[in-house]
Amino acid sequence: MSDATPPPSLRVKVRRLAGTGLRRSPDFLQRGFAQASARVLTALETTPAGQQAAVQVASTTASQAPASQPATAPVTEPPAERVWVTPAVPTPAGLTFAEVEKTFRSWSVDGEPVGHLDHYVTDSQMRFLYTWNLVRDEQGRALELGANPYFTTWLLEAHTGLDLDLANYYGERGESTQTHSWLPPGAAERVEVPRYSSLFNVEEDEFPYPDDSFDVVLFCEMLEHMLMNPVHTLREIHRVLKPGGALVLSTPNVARIENVMRLVHGTNLYDPYSGYGPYGRHNREYTRHELHRLLEFAGFDVELSMTADGHPVDVEHFPLHGAVAPLLEYRKEDLGSYLFLKARAARPPREGLPSFLYRSWPEGAIVEYE
Repeated sequence: MSDATPPPSLRVKVRRLAGTGLRRSPDFLQRGFAQASARVLTALETTPAGQQAAVQVASTTASQAPASQPATAPVTEPPAERVWVTPAVPTPAGLTFAEVEKTFRSWSVDGEPVGHLDHYVTDSQMRFLYTWNLVRDEQGRALELGANPYFTTWLLEAHTGLDLDLANYYGERGESTQTHSWLPPGAAERVEVPRYSSLFNVEEDEFPYPDDSFDVVLFCEMLEHMLMNPVHTLREIHRVLKPGGALVLSTPNVARIENVMRLVHGTNLYDPYSGYGPYGRHNREYTRHELHRLLEFAGFDVELSMTADGHPVDVEHFPLHGAVAPLLEYRKEDLGSYLFLKARAARPPREGLPSFLYRSWPEGAIVEYE
């Protein structure tokens, strides 16, 4: 019995006792813990600036979700125990979260067996739906970069008015056709379609589209894989967007609550080396504050931003969770697993490379931008 996992109610009590213990500790101990936490947050270059915008986005997103749709897995503790905020998960009209999930779990790309992407659905279905929600009311021509394996593609195609162009990169330039099949919600028979993509390296190549080609560009879960020059990518996105066109960007949040807990407990937060090569791992993750700066440097005005999880997250297993959580209350809007931003092409990108993100480039390449 001593090795058994304690029931949720006991875990909650233990967490509360830990937090109470910190509050009842001598002043010097509380100050020391707060200062240590501040140093961690400073090292992450996280700022509470912009939190009000995230609150507004979270409220808007929650108001758009069907009343019957739960935001996450059932809550097993009082809401006040949860430090960070993740908005309610939106779904297309007439569909529940479970129905979308069932469709995603019927996926097959290029003849792979049904179920081979189930782990990806479990990890990221919430993220796909948050992304879709940011463009659900947009119209016109859209470019989805890194479209494979087409989960967001299906949401955009079936539940927006956007006309889609797709792009991927598998190490070769040119064009590609892949076969995509799935079982639509409520259908008895599978649908199979070809997916046509342009193939190019977004970090190195000029995009194969004329200026002002698109009303929307989606750049999701790619920025963290960039090796050397994400500013090039953002300049190309800006070039192919029409003036005032929308960029939707998602990327892992380096300052997510899991990473804060890992640092406090002395655990490494970096992505492992990948057998898929240098683009197979996360080479650099961002805070929300520095992502705002990067987009502003690249000529965009951020329209809205938020953090949210890709799946329900549990950090209760960290021994110091109960003590650390109260210290993070002031930045709870910034603790979700992913960053989601929507920005508009507003002005020409700045020349050079911003000093907060680059070093060791040839003289004159880097410009002061803090």
